[in-house]
Amino acid sequence: MNRFTGKGLYILDEPEAALSPTRQLALMRRIHDLVNEDSQFLIATHSPILMAYPNARILNCDSEGIRETAYRETEHYNVSVDFLNNFPARIKNLLE
Repeated sequence: MNRFTGKGLYILDEPEAALSPTRQLALMRRIHDLVNEDSQFLIATHSPILMAYPNARILNCDSEGIRETAYRETEHYNVSVDFLNNFPARIKNLLE
């Protein structure tokens, strides 16, 4: 949190890797504060929490190339929503 200052360009590679969901939300708040101080971010992430940042441009990189994707169309969002809404069935199917 203390390494970031305003008016910077930050390139982050999966910053959520060691963060709980609560800490990811805290990171999002810090990102927001820095954006308001003229900072920009380029973030490689699998976190549906971080991808939900308002007005974020989400670029999906796969075998078809690089393309802009809507938040609700990302695999990470859909897998997370499906699991949270159906976790007993998903766990049962996974472990059978």
